[in-house]
Amino acid sequence: MLVWERPEPPNRPVPAPLSRERIVRAAMRLADADGLDAVSLRKVAASLEVGPMRLYGYIATKDELLDLMVDAVYGEIRPAGDGWREVLRSLAETTRQAVHRHEWLADLIGGRPQLGPRALARGEAVLAAMDGVDVDIVMPVVEAVDAYVIGAVRREIAERRAERATGMDKRQWQVAFGPYLERTFATGRFPALATVVRDAAHLDADETFRTGLDFLLDGIEARISR
Repeated sequence: MLVWERPEPPNRPVPAPLSRERIVRAAMRLADADGLDAVSLRKVAASLEVGPMRLYGYIATKDELLDLMVDAVYGEIRPAGDGWREVLRSLAETTRQAVHRHEWLADLIGGRPQLGPRALARGEAVLAAMDGVDVDIVMPVVEAVDAYVIGAVRREIAERRAERATGMDKRQWQVAFGPYLERTFATGRFPALATVVRDAAHLDADETFRTGLDFLLDGIEARISR
């Protein structure tokens, strides 16, 4: 029986009452503050001021705890809009916002489908908006948007982590390595790359995300229209 189906232990008159919801929220606070390495059943129990063994009545393994944490974040992803294009845009933007709030989520999404109740509700809302689209392409369309978002947010989170590790933001990093690129471009070996780096518009993270998403949605719309 999966954790979604398994009933919680009955309430007991103890000084520190527990529930899966309390345990998951405590784990999320630890992860938000210090990453997934800060999450263990022992550390979660300590933050709740209970013994670790009490948690096992609610959650059997750390993998179950991570599944519950991910599903809790899916509850923050509420795609909305009129028509499939608006809903897919909302799906992309709200997923990105959720990962920015919970950086650790970037490490846990992108594998097998999430089967928790909030994840299923998110999927139902998206697929309902695709009503009228050829059923054979509905899932490839949604998976294409998910893949774009996962790739984009992982790149953004990697940049955040690099800034913390090096003490340099993106602009400072560019200034530091700019002379090297200028010397390299001066050899004439990379003319196309030199033109783009020197002459093209340099978009910020929000603009880059929206532009790429527009490219993707335009392509989906063209395919659906056929």
